[in-house]
Amino acid sequence: MTPGQAGLPTGAGPRRTPGLRREELATLTGISIDYYTRLERGKETRPSPSVIDALARGLLLEQDEIDHLRSLAALAARTPPEPPAAPSRAVRPGVRLLLESLRPSPEYVVSRTNDLLAANPSGLRLFAGIEEWPVKQRNIARYVFLHPAARDLFHDWGNQVRGGVAHLRPLAGTDPDSPDLTRLVGELLLKSPEFARRWERYDVRIRSYGRKTFHHPEVGELTLGFQSLRLEGTPGHQLLAYNAEPGTPEHDAVALLDLLAHEPASRPATPGTASSTPP
Repeated sequence: MTPGQAGLPTGAGPRRTPGLRREELATLTGISIDYYTRLERGKETRPSPSVIDALARGLLLEQDEIDHLRSLAALAARTPPEPPAAPSRAVRPGVRLLLESLRPSPEYVVSRTNDLLAANPSGLRLFAGIEEWPVKQRNIARYVFLHPAARDLFHDWGNQVRGGVAHLRPLAGTDPDSPDLTRLVGELLLKSPEFARRWERYDVRIRSYGRKTFHHPEVGELTLGFQSLRLEGTPGHQLLAYNAEPGTPEHDAVALLDLLAHEPASRPATPGTASSTPP
């Protein structure tokens, strides 16, 4: 964030950083330079909500970033709790029944670190090739960065990876020592230079709904709406629901994915087609 973006004069002389100086941010937020310096160095760990809100306004943060800043401030202000129990991977029978009842629409359940815990047939088949991995290795972030089919599958792979990193970043701030997170992040930092580069940007913007376009090797191109739903009673679990209007080529494509789910992976469909005849 430059002084110009904040509405401040750039001043004379060279700058060691393109971002805001301490005194500039202090001016924007109405906080003394001394107090802001103590905050930045971790010597002040109990800022008031008004100070947090002033910092958020001064830095032009968006809502996901404001929520993350408040979570970090709350964490710093209290004594660290006992390490939590390992997150559950168990998916309730009722949720599995829900996944089946929503066929042929692709639906799946993920953990807080995007482990793929359960899916209906088209939900699993949507991520071409992921079924070849052992069940405990199936993770959407791992798939996006490390599976050879991922770059071709997602129409906007760059936006997809940005969202995957932004999903994990808040968890790293509020629960940095959790084994499930440290294992996944450590693996991706080691194996994916693209993940390592994006991890250093500290993006925390989350997309919980919208539309995604896939170039699927079996059913061709399809654009689906999606919605993320939190599952109460199982902390961290989310249901990802994809949808297509009945009677559209996309709906035919997901119906075909549902039929193909128990067949070996077939050869790619002709580019531009939405469906093909099942084996």
